[in-house]
Amino acid sequence: MDEGTMLLLVGAVLAASIAVGVGASRAGVPVLVAFLLLGMLLGSDGPGGIEFDDAELARHVGVVCLVAILYEGGLSTSWRRLRNVAIPAALLSTVGVFVTALLTGAGAHEFFDLDWPQSVLLGSVVASTDAAAVFATLRHTQVRRRLARTLECETGLNDPIAIALTIGLIHWIDDPTFRVDDVLFLMVKQLGIGLLVGIVLGVVATRVFAQLPRSTGSFAPVASVAAAALSFGVADVLGGSGFLAVYLVGLAVGSTPSRYRGQLVHFHEDLAFLAQVTMFVVLGLLVFPSDLPDVMVAGFVLALLLCFVIRPAAVLLSTAFSDFTNRERAFLGWAGLRGAVPIVLGTFVLSEHVAKGETIFNAVFFVVLVSALLQGPTLDRVAGALGLLEPPSPTVHTPLVVDESTPLDLIEFDVSSEYAIAGVHVRELGLPRSALIALIARGAKTIPPRGSTLVEAGDRLYVLAPPATRAALDDVFERWRRRV
Repeated sequence: MDEGTMLLLVGAVLAASIAVGVGASRAGVPVLVAFLLLGMLLGSDGPGGIEFDDAELARHVGVVCLVAILYEGGLSTSWRRLRNVAIPAALLSTVGVFVTALLTGAGAHEFFDLDWPQSVLLGSVVASTDAAAVFATLRHTQVRRRLARTLECETGLNDPIAIALTIGLIHWIDDPTFRVDDVLFLMVKQLGIGLLVGIVLGVVATRVFAQLPRSTGSFAPVASVAAAALSFGVADVLGGSGFLAVYLVGLAVGSTPSRYRGQLVHFHEDLAFLAQVTMFVVLGLLVFPSDLPDVMVAGFVLALLLCFVIRPAAVLLSTAFSDFTNRERAFLGWAGLRGAVPIVLGTFVLSEHVAKGETIFNAVFFVVLVSALLQGPTLDRVAGALGLLEPPSPTVHTPLVVDESTPLDLIEFDVSSEYAIAGVHVRELGLPRSALIALIARGAKTIPPRGSTLVEAGDRLYVLAPPATRAALDDVFERWRRRV
């Protein structure tokens, strides 16, 4: 294929993607499902007729996409936001993954023609929630902050664990001398090296971004991509989990105040969405619709079992000793979104030529399809039905720029009569030192605030703060919203 034909093909696929995305949005169809169907239409069984069955290439593409997704997941959050939910999230990421893998494996052994190792391998492939799907969904919901942060932390941590488990099981299936203790040792080794590399390079990355001169600010995204690539590459070369390392480096960079943080977050959000779309198109290309009828019924049953039974059971066991309410556990059980990660792990199975690998990959197709159609679009409604939604977040306006070094966010906060902030003096609001109440709108009046000014129900507060304080401000707003 010459360069002109290749660029023509790429341009045609991109143009089709735009048309499909716009059409899906207007029709109310999840965009990622539309891209999955686009991949199937472009494939050899569809009118596109593209012959694509290179699992090794798909695996390489998937790894790069997953690095982009995990780095963005870490960058978009901060340790300050996650530290209070680290323990339950860690349990969901470990106990939850193993319980999901085993229970899904039991179901797969019953529904498919797979032996036990192959069945548990299928369970491990779909055991983790998907970072891109979770972060993208939570950005458009008003789920209680603690639950949202638990899901954010869980999805960042459980991907490396599920990946390590999948790789260990593939070794076990391929090598008869490989034992269960070898699988566990491989997992511990990968996670340990990944943790060490992530911490070390995370410290280095934060210092680099803190000292990046203002004159080279346009290179900040390049430096950020370099940090993600290096963290994965170093850990992988040393035999560790590059996925854990890249998430931790992203978390370190996102937790450190920097004049470039807002710029990097927006850049990597777009990059992660592109990566997720790429993976759904690749899944569509790799799936041959003519092979699906043989596993359709079993695939849908297994996917529904994972949504309604297995994930809730894993959440229940993982949070048995936490203080989550039953309604919160029910929501966490429903929020086990699957997406790009099972697709990537499915390409691992295909590229390693595991026996019955096509069956495992086709089952992944149904799990991802059901999750994208059923769980993602209903997450907000389920939270509302369970009474787990918060009031709308404060409105953030376009940053005000006093000079090049001091951009400020202007944030609106509406005071309800039920909030703890109503009846409190301005000097008692507990804002970070770098933030201030610029103005209070009370009906048709505007009030210049003083320390003795009393905040009343119905007021609208205008808060000025540097972008780097948003994590601290989120905690303050959460305290303000507490019911009296």
